[in-house]
Amino acid sequence: MKKDDREIMEILEAFDVTGCAHSAAVLARVDPKTVRHYVQLREAGLPVGAPVQRPKLIDPFVPKVEEAVELSEGKVRADLLHERLVAMGFTGDERTTRRAVAVAKAAYDDGHRRGYRPWITEPGLWLQFDWGAGPVVFGPDGRPRATLLFCGWLAWSRFRVVIPTWDRKMGTLLCCLDATMRRLGGAPAFVLTDNEKTVTVEHVAGVPVRNPLIVAAGRHYGLTVHTCVPFDPESKGGAEATVRIAKADLVPTQVNLRSGYNNFAELREACAAFEDKVNHRTHRETHRVPAEGLLVEQARMHPLPSEPFTAAAGETRTVNSDQTIRFGSVRYSTPPGLIGREVWVRVDGEELVVTANSTSGGLVEVARHRLSTPGNPRIELSHYPNHPQLPDGSPRPPRVKPRSAAETVFVALGPGAQSWLIEAAAAGAQRVRSKMADAVELAALVGIEQVDAALGVAAAAGRFLEADLLAIVQHHAAGASAADLVIADEQHSIQPGTSGWAGFGQPSSGEQATS
Repeated sequence: MKKDDREIMEILEAFDVTGCAHSAAVLARVDPKTVRHYVQLREAGLPVGAPVQRPKLIDPFVPKVEEAVELSEGKVRADLLHERLVAMGFTGDERTTRRAVAVAKAAYDDGHRRGYRPWITEPGLWLQFDWGAGPVVFGPDGRPRATLLFCGWLAWSRFRVVIPTWDRKMGTLLCCLDATMRRLGGAPAFVLTDNEKTVTVEHVAGVPVRNPLIVAAGRHYGLTVHTCVPFDPESKGGAEATVRIAKADLVPTQVNLRSGYNNFAELREACAAFEDKVNHRTHRETHRVPAEGLLVEQARMHPLPSEPFTAAAGETRTVNSDQTIRFGSVRYSTPPGLIGREVWVRVDGEELVVTANSTSGGLVEVARHRLSTPGNPRIELSHYPNHPQLPDGSPRPPRVKPRSAAETVFVALGPGAQSWLIEAAAAGAQRVRSKMADAVELAALVGIEQVDAALGVAAAAGRFLEADLLAIVQHHAAGASAADLVIADEQHSIQPGTSGWAGFGQPSSGEQATS
């Protein structure tokens, strides 16, 4: 029976006191052979509590196992190797072989394990970027559509930039790079990314061949583009971590409890909020706030050119006074604020992408339309927020603009008064000015808030008669529900009445006579 540590220490202590195995055995209440065993282990410099290694059936075949593991670079299967050992005379079971192969593979991995050196970065040198799958939002055509997240970060300060996009083509990539560097306030010396076709066209003898457009863009901004080693995620772990963190926070899942996005603008706002959160909290690795580290990097980065690199942005167009551009003899609308400015348009599949140079954010995609034919313009109503027609196509309610002192006093009662005026005018109510004056007088007696709330209920219920407002105020004062204030108009009902149902279930006159 194996002794525990306390018993072994007592045996050795008894031997040190007596100097005799028999005497120590009497004191420790063990056999003298046990005392000699532990004393010999101690004097030989071996661990006295180590398990006893007994001969195994696999011992003569261990060199063959190690040879097979070495030749296969640690990938040999234990069941196949067991069949070879059995043919060589091994009489043990497959379980013993599996244990020996596992020990040999562990030793092989220890001798061939890849060594990692921490990346010692400097301010202003390295910008990394990568793409991640974004959430599904409603596209310009009103149908659900998958998005992408462009994720960039500065290697020294850990400052992150996340930009949502519809695709990852060359034009979009250059727009995202320009917008990222404008947001960083300068251009770094190097950019590190993956081997996509927009960056690396092919590999010849292991050497990446750069896309000419990305090389031209690098010359324009004064930086050099580098790519990671193919199939080697360790060389771009920072960009991978940025994508993983952004997706965990921005893509709706059961973990982050984030709801979906109704449109692309909401996703863009969520990305901006994410950037503000991660860039203004202390980083776990550097113990530094990334936004503060960016100030140090900006001093080391070189200035950006005043004009963005637009070689892949498409053809230039000038926005007309009606906020439209012409492409292929078709008019396409643009957002407000671009009249008279130059924009770039390019065809992306069946869509036309409009890109503009913002004053602070660089190249930004401002509109995306489905391609059309001459005579069928593509006008997005949300590009005209002050138009009499709402974005959903319905007419916009008239705006209340008081022109006299009496109108100003009435409108000042609150939003309920404005709703009452709009609904009363639409319903063709009589003596509107007189009722407005009565409402102002009633507000002076009972309070502005009560009258404004009553006017809002009257507008919703369609009650515009002389005594309706006072009745609603009294109804509220009594603590009754506002749902009881809606009165059906009996004069225009198509129901003939309930008199025909008065005798339902009663015996007829003939039946009474018979009975």
